[in-house]
Amino acid sequence: MMGKGLQVIFPDYLQEKFVQSALSYIMCNGEGEYLCQNNQCICQCTDEYPQCNCPITDIKIMEKTLTAMSETWASSYKDFENSDEFKSFLKRMPSTHFLPISSVHLLWGSDWDLQARYRLLQSSLEIQRLKIHRTARKLFSLSIRCHHNPNHQMPRERSVIQWLNRVQSFLYCNENGFWGTFLESQRTCVCHTGVTLCQRPIPCVIGGNNSCAMCSLANISQCGSCNKGYKLYRGRCEPQNVDSERSEQFISFETDLDFQDLELKYLLQKMDSRLYIHTTFISNEIRLETFFDPRWRKRMSLTLKSNKNRMDYLHMIIGLSMKICQMRNSSIDPMFFVYVNPFSGSHSEGWSMPFGEHGYPRWEKVRLQNSQCFNWTLLLGNRWKTFFETVHIYLRSRAKIPTGLRNDTGQGPVDLADPNKRQIYIKISDIQVFGYSLRFNGDLLRSAVQQVNQSYTQGSQFYSSSSVMLLLLDIRDRINRLAPPSAPGKPQLDLFSCMLKHRLKLNNSEMIRVNHALDMYSTEILKQSDQLTTKLC
Repeated sequence: MMGKGLQVIFPDYLQEKFVQSALSYIMCNGEGEYLCQNNQCICQCTDEYPQCNCPITDIKIMEKTLTAMSETWASSYKDFENSDEFKSFLKRMPSTHFLPISSVHLLWGSDWDLQARYRLLQSSLEIQRLKIHRTARKLFSLSIRCHHNPNHQMPRERSVIQWLNRVQSFLYCNENGFWGTFLESQRTCVCHTGVTLCQRPIPCVIGGNNSCAMCSLANISQCGSCNKGYKLYRGRCEPQNVDSERSEQFISFETDLDFQDLELKYLLQKMDSRLYIHTTFISNEIRLETFFDPRWRKRMSLTLKSNKNRMDYLHMIIGLSMKICQMRNSSIDPMFFVYVNPFSGSHSEGWSMPFGEHGYPRWEKVRLQNSQCFNWTLLLGNRWKTFFETVHIYLRSRAKIPTGLRNDTGQGPVDLADPNKRQIYIKISDIQVFGYSLRFNGDLLRSAVQQVNQSYTQGSQFYSSSSVMLLLLDIRDRINRLAPPSAPGKPQLDLFSCMLKHRLKLNNSEMIRVNHALDMYSTEILKQSDQLTTKLC
């Protein structure tokens, strides 16, 4: 009887219930009912013990184990940083100049002892990672039947780039017992304590051109000497003899294309390639060599994108030509409005060509032989030539619209089969800007402008570089003389400020200071009357 168990002393109808209760007491600690279904047995918890299925003791042990493993992971990094190999590597880092991350990478890869120690670190971390993964899988499998979700984040291995940045942080953000992270893009430290006491003096940058040739021994952050062609100025390297450079060294106003207006007109009629300026045609409303309905305003632009493609040049426009073809018996008379951006910028920073006003030229229309095409030419010549970066052209038409089309919106597709509509369609076959480019030394001019800006802000040293002031006054005058004509009694447009903003990338405060300094020098030192201008940019 004892071998069969206590259940034999119970009647048949109680034996199964006894076995069920006994299993529930043993397997569920009396906190639920033990049920088996589809080869899986669980405890169906009572309301008093909702966590009866959860092995909370085992889970806490697993979580403590993972925490200890994460600490071991972190200590592996600390052991590597405290190793003789890593410390020796840091000691060998040049301290006489700034080390960008690319230079640190070269030194990192060439240190064989450090690389051997780094491979040991990687092997150790790989073993730890496998252990952490196995323990984490066990933890999550135990937590399936728990209301408690494990809170564990797998540690991540530092990449080589992170180690290189760590080296920079050791070099430049480890001062006064404080620690921080170095940001190369800003050449500054983010201190972990919230104060800026962790940052050491950041050494100067060694390189070519206007970079330092050597850092100063008295102040490691400043230049001690400069490369050939540059001179030391308050800890920085600037182009040598900027004070004695002629204005032609900044902008080559003189050009070999010194034609008279009659010669220019002849060359434009012949479409001489020497006057071509390659521009990019942009329009969302029309396409070249495609007929369109001109009754509604159409916009197109010709741009150079010099700030990206031709940074060493400024560009002059001396003419504009369009080939426009019309249908036979067309009553269309195109009308153009042209806006010019002298040195890039938004549309609001452009000016409108005043055709026929104050002596300004008009469009000339010449019909081509044996065709319905016309050459529309605008000859600015030497008198009205000006700077340009983008030309915006707006086309409207003065047309005698047939009675049947007067209520037509003109927004539908082109219908060349309709004889009434055909006579109002036109197409632009070609559009060309004529002019030439001027050599532009932006770095040299920016250096001169910054000298004026600094002299102005210091006050006491103002006017110390009179030759620079004279040169910039000459450049400002020559640029603004190329502005479009203004109405009698009104000041001319200020193109010089547009050049400062878009080609030298000065902000509004710097533009105001430079212009004010030049105005004060002109009126107080040279005793010349102030030239009023109208703001464009």
